[in-house]
Amino acid sequence: MSKKIIFMGTPEFSVQTLEVLAKSIYQIECVYTQSAKKSARGQKIKKSPIQVTSERLGLNVRCPINFDDKEYEYLKSIKPYIVVVVAYGKIIPKKFLELSKKGFLNIHASLLPRWRGAAPIQRAIMNQDNTTGISFMKIEEGLDEGPYLKQIKTPIDQQTTSEQLSKKLSELGAENILECIKVIEKGDIKFQKQDSTKATYAKKISKKETKINWQESARNILSKINSFNPSPVAWFNYNGLRHKVWKAKISELKGNVGEVIDENLTIACGEKSLRIIEIQKEGKNRMLAKDFILGDKIKKGDRAE
Repeated sequence: MSKKIIFMGTPEFSVQTLEVLAKSIYQIECVYTQSAKKSARGQKIKKSPIQVTSERLGLNVRCPINFDDKEYEYLKSIKPYIVVVVAYGKIIPKKFLELSKKGFLNIHASLLPRWRGAAPIQRAIMNQDNTTGISFMKIEEGLDEGPYLKQIKTPIDQQTTSEQLSKKLSELGAENILECIKVIEKGDIKFQKQDSTKATYAKKISKKETKINWQESARNILSKINSFNPSPVAWFNYNGLRHKVWKAKISELKGNVGEVIDENLTIACGEKSLRIIEIQKEGKNRMLAKDFILGDKIKKGDRAE
């Protein structure tokens, strides 16, 4: 008889690990994910990527608003061998953590104790870290404070976006989840306690952070552009319209802060400048800057706000 697993996850980041588990020798008894939400446009109800994937795979899905007594009794009745958690987005109460024989194994998108919290991928890029990775950790009380079983590193460079890094870390999690479960089954490895004196926290991204401040250095602005790609996307104002910046690169050109200093949509920063590579005018589609400047009137000498 296969051992019962419960999976908890919500975004696209979680999907690859769920698919790997669904093809394994383990039995996924139930999948927990966050409830469907209204989309920004049209107010249509949008299911999470994990719910869509679970339904495609024929898996039982639960979307509780709260972990109440009813949910506790349900989970207790299953008697799961292990619970795998990947970016679920909800705090799991302590008494629930005692219901699984082998505990709750979480895949966290950072090298703990660095970047505990909600936005580890974005914060690593914004902080201009050269390296990040994933941690396979045991969930305990406290925000991402549990001991870890394994960590895997991956590099970050000046062009790495959140989208690219998320995809890479998702792949690493999926590729190593079964090995980690097998190690736990054998019981011949000890979890490594985190050094909390070295902890940093990845707070949720706020809307006010996404507006570009040209007084900052080109390097800092580029790190934000990369961090906010694909969401929520960095932007600046020009003639009262929001212009999203999807991609840029550092230029050695200098000029007055916020001024367009050449015909290639290069904008001066507090230090050096940024040449815009991909841009999206409010109400328009995303496009290459070289095509954008053919039709729009942002020209040398104009100022971005």
